[in-house]
Amino acid sequence: MQLAVVTQGDGHRTAILVHGIMSGAEAWHRVAADLDAAGYRVLAVDLAGHGSSPRAARYSAASWTDDVVETVAPLLDGPPDLVMGHSLGSVVAGEVATRLGARSAIYVDPAFAFPRGVKGAAFKAAFAMAPRPSRRMLARMNPKWSEVDLEIEVSTVARWDRRTILAFVRTAWLRPPRHLGIPTLVVLAEKSLLITDRARSALVERGMIVLRLGGTGHTVFRDDHGAFMRTITEWLAQVPGPRLRAARARPSSHPVGRLGGCSWSS
Repeated sequence: MQLAVVTQGDGHRTAILVHGIMSGAEAWHRVAADLDAAGYRVLAVDLAGHGSSPRAARYSAASWTDDVVETVAPLLDGPPDLVMGHSLGSVVAGEVATRLGARSAIYVDPAFAFPRGVKGAAFKAAFAMAPRPSRRMLARMNPKWSEVDLEIEVSTVARWDRRTILAFVRTAWLRPPRHLGIPTLVVLAEKSLLITDRARSALVERGMIVLRLGGTGHTVFRDDHGAFMRTITEWLAQVPGPRLRAARARPSSHPVGRLGGCSWSS
């Protein structure tokens, strides 16, 4: 399936952004603008059943991944420099990064785990039965969001196909990327929605850099955009590779291995 894509910038590096469930490409508007300013060409997709993309008969991680690859591959001159995903989008982004040979990946409060047993069943039921959130509800749930972000979310929620929830009937596919051969950063909310301490430790053991950004909720880059961008910018400056080294504007004021405003594990 060909997806809707928001393209921004014409830099020599390429970033692919994948949003979470109920959201859309526009959620990344400030992230995309900052990446554009840093020399990236940004491709932000609307997954099937979201935003301006078509609806599908069935939804799954595999089909979402196939759609993203089919859509963005013709737009690339080579492997993307960065693939970034949020929540559900992180699961898709991980597979996209593998298939396109990405040079680095960032996962924002990813859905790499899911509660088991009664807790998991309750989580699914609450999600399935919850009404579409109103603007007032979104503002109450996300007090740090800007007015622009609230308006964007109201619009994307209205266009979201609720049948995407059926992809969560089984949750075994909510897992980290199967192959990890590239620099990978995980940015968690202060109290992550799905990543427990045990799950975080498992990510660290696999070689990922895991940071927790204080004072943020699930949509980290909307709750504290400035801190989020400083975090990923400093990390990208440390990623080896000639193209990324050339992008360094100035040395970090923090020692190597620490990023401002974050607690982290490695």
